[in-house]
Amino acid sequence: MRNIWTICRKELGSYFVSPIAYGLLAVFAVAFGFFFWNALNYFVLAGLEMQLRGESIPMNLNEEIVRPLLSDAGFVFLLLIPFVTMRLFAEEKRTGTIELLATSPIRDVEIILGKWLAALVLYASLLLFTALNFAWLFVYGKPDWKPLLVGYLGLLLQGGLLLAIGSFISTLTRNQIIAGAATFGLFILLWVLDWVTGYDSATWSTVLGYLCVLTHFNSFARGVIDTKDVVFYLSGIFLGLFATARSLESLRWRS
Repeated sequence: MRNIWTICRKELGSYFVSPIAYGLLAVFAVAFGFFFWNALNYFVLAGLEMQLRGESIPMNLNEEIVRPLLSDAGFVFLLLIPFVTMRLFAEEKRTGTIELLATSPIRDVEIILGKWLAALVLYASLLLFTALNFAWLFVYGKPDWKPLLVGYLGLLLQGGLLLAIGSFISTLTRNQIIAGAATFGLFILLWVLDWVTGYDSATWSTVLGYLCVLTHFNSFARGVIDTKDVVFYLSGIFLGLFATARSLESLRWRS
């Protein structure tokens, strides 16, 4: 456990002593802030129009603002996570330090978990910026906080899965750009796999639809914790880290 924490701190240090973390934080803060500003404006205008028409139907902050914004955050993370994972192992291979890690007494699982946890902490730091925006809803409104926390759990699980997949891809090449492009392409595919279920009900299309990360996040965005979705994300994290371990083990044998 000490080795995992040491590697995690080293990775976090490399993020925050370089422009990587601050650049990602700035890009995400601006992007999500724009989404929040637009969603809030649409909500206010819709409320004013209902008042002008004499309607008194209460508008739900969770349904009109929180739920769409959580889905928007998931999409933005889909674009940003490849920038985090592309350097995890590709940079080590480019600089030659991967051989030092491969021949060190530190176990592969400790190296992988340390790097993955560091990336997850950076991802969680990005999530904190969304909380700053949602805080305004609690100052001026009364949204239900429970569905919001469930949505954050879904984003954290989804992020953990994507980071595990990105870690594995990063072990396959020494070129960060190739690793980032391949990761981004696979993420987009995992995001749209459920499209096939719209025009085909065969077994293969059902399987592809099940592998879509968006499908499993929808229940979290509604404030519902579904066991099958939790199992999907946890299984995906395990398989991604397991594949990373096997890939790193092959490097150890070649070193």
